[in-house]
Amino acid sequence: MECEIRLARESEAEAISVVILSALRETSAKDYSQDIIARVEQSFDPASVRRLMGNRTVFVAIRGGEVVGTASLDGAVVRTVFVSPSVQGQGVGTRLMAEIERTARTNNIAVLTVPSSITAEPFYSKIGFKAVRDSYHGDERTITMELTLESSQDRPQD
Repeated sequence: MECEIRLARESEAEAISVVILSALRETSAKDYSQDIIARVEQSFDPASVRRLMGNRTVFVAIRGGEVVGTASLDGAVVRTVFVSPSVQGQGVGTRLMAEIERTARTNNIAVLTVPSSITAEPFYSKIGFKAVRDSYHGDERTITMELTLESSQDRPQD
């Protein structure tokens, strides 16, 4: 089933929160302790998601009329990329990241950075991001990854 990628609407904050929390609980929990998951979850209740939407360019993936994924761009930093566990591995995250890259190029961003979870590192590596450093918040490991975007002048012309 095809999915639509578009800018998020404020009315979708609760649905975005549900996607994020389910991905944290079902997917990230294999790499992080329950304490870390609980701490991260505090940043993604519907009110917090609404606040983030005011400061970032937030996209959603819609499939069958429902929000099944989200990703956002905060300047040159990719943030809050989550896909509902029920559709992971079906190209939703890749489609969201393609939209992030298109938006970054439109905004003349040359290098995208993403603070990746251990869980998401293989996904970002697969789409071309390279790990540049690790950081820790207590026992929570984050891998900072970067992707250099080719400009339109760098792309081969047809």
